[in-house]
Amino acid sequence: MSFISVSNVWQRYGEQVVLEGLNLQVAEGEFCTLVGTSGCGKSTFLRLLLGQETASRGEILLDGKPLAAEPDASRGVVFQRYSVFPHLTVLDNVTLGLELPRSALLGRLFGNARKQAREHAAALLQKVGLGHALDKYPAQLSGGMQQRLAIAQALIMKPRVLLLDEPFGALDPGIRKDMHQLLLELWRETRLTVFMVTHDLSEGFSLGTRLLVFDKVRLDPHAPGAYGARITYDIPLNSDRRKALDELGALSK
Repeated sequence: MSFISVSNVWQRYGEQVVLEGLNLQVAEGEFCTLVGTSGCGKSTFLRLLLGQETASRGEILLDGKPLAAEPDASRGVVFQRYSVFPHLTVLDNVTLGLELPRSALLGRLFGNARKQAREHAAALLQKVGLGHALDKYPAQLSGGMQQRLAIAQALIMKPRVLLLDEPFGALDPGIRKDMHQLLLELWRETRLTVFMVTHDLSEGFSLGTRLLVFDKVRLDPHAPGAYGARITYDIPLNSDRRKALDELGALSK
């Protein structure tokens, strides 16, 4: 059974059809990059996977069960705009992800529980290259460092699926290359299932184990919103990475 199963999914907003007839089977641990022209439904599909939206028709299953009606800890997300709290330090930004689920009323932990949460957050920040910046605020960080912080925020909850919406689009090429390396290292270590939207085709080819191309195959000039996008190409990539992933999966069974 596939880890993520997408069956005949449509998404419509009023008279506008954004996605139509999506069918997709994804194994656990795959790294899927999503490419296509602007407005062809890539980010919409990501929001469906996150649970921010519900499909107009069809079904998405996660490990054989319908997706929760709203985002939960099983799915982490990183956007192009840094989703960090400007009034909190780097360490507190990440620790908060552990505190809120365990102390929803007060929003923070105390005593030994808080100490352990901060130690866990600090260890993750060290892993993403921010161990030297625990007491800094987001405004004191570069763009690349802020995106590392956003990734740490997503990973602290130990999600099973990581959703990335143009996460490196605003970064300089040199910094973007460093972020690629970091993302691949974290993916290999955690065996997360990743979906990443990108407008950079070379980025899509170099990072993923699978490239999904979104495009509209039906167009009506008299009714431009009548038809939506589909996955027109599903291309396997990086055979060495895929082989290693299959071997890890076999060892874990």
